[in-house]
Amino acid sequence: MLLKGRSESDELKTMRYLNMRMELTEKERFHYSNLEKGYEGEVKFDQLIENLQEERMIINDLLLEVNNSYFQIDSLIISQGRIQLLDIKNYEGDYYIESDKLFAVKTRREYKNPINQLKRSESLFRMLLQNLKQKCPIEAFVIFINPEFTLYQAPTDLPIILPTQINRFLRDLNESRSALNDGHKKLAQKLISLHQTNNPFTMLPGYNYDQLQKGIYCISCGSFHTYKKNYDLVCGKCGEYERIESSILRSVEEFKFLFPEQRITTQNISEWCMVDLNKKTISRVLKKNYTILGKAKNTYYK
Repeated sequence: MLLKGRSESDELKTMRYLNMRMELTEKERFHYSNLEKGYEGEVKFDQLIENLQEERMIINDLLLEVNNSYFQIDSLIISQGRIQLLDIKNYEGDYYIESDKLFAVKTRREYKNPINQLKRSESLFRMLLQNLKQKCPIEAFVIFINPEFTLYQAPTDLPIILPTQINRFLRDLNESRSALNDGHKKLAQKLISLHQTNNPFTMLPGYNYDQLQKGIYCISCGSFHTYKKNYDLVCGKCGEYERIESSILRSVEEFKFLFPEQRITTQNISEWCMVDLNKKTISRVLKKNYTILGKAKNTYYK
């Protein structure tokens, strides 16, 4: 039973939009790439566990706080007699562990050791259960989801599930009996209610309206070389077609997300889209899909 699904974080959405409309630094591009890969790996794991047997409850994307310390849980599975905390990593390539540190073999670049992060999350989660006066055995694992991942020099007692072990891990989970009661359900609902919506770990580059490239980019290849053809927006680079109304709505949602303090007006969206579209077309799309507020020159949409 999936109690809390997974969605793209605001941080990922923002970085994705900014990557299209401004030049990110090397560090920012690296961070954005990790966000995309991380989300891709989490979705892949979700697909693997969507058909788990027996009675289990799955909670994804939990951000919790205990004693002023925040911690994240990618996937939490509540079964009879145990709770499993799973940290999903989509690392690709060859890595090794040395002196409790994680390095990429090819670049020798050091990465945050996910096992240390896992231990911290597990410790804080135990404290949270104590505060809730709940007792339940906890298992915590880092799951390396990418089949192209290899880890060298890893001690055999580490709480990790390697790509070649995932099927066995899921098989063992399925073979364990699980029947849940009201206590499990109340705990799950309590954990969901404690989820924090403001993520203190978010790292975003500074940006403003003037520095972002205006226009409607191709939904397929990301090119800004788009033009109007009848009722479609056509990409001059890859030839992709998209209905004009769909492309305008996509751009409006992006504008809303990046600049929540700005009003959605025909003029603002016209300047943001910067395509050969007359204002009547934009106004028609806004009236059809949003609520009109204000009057005459002060009209805006929500």
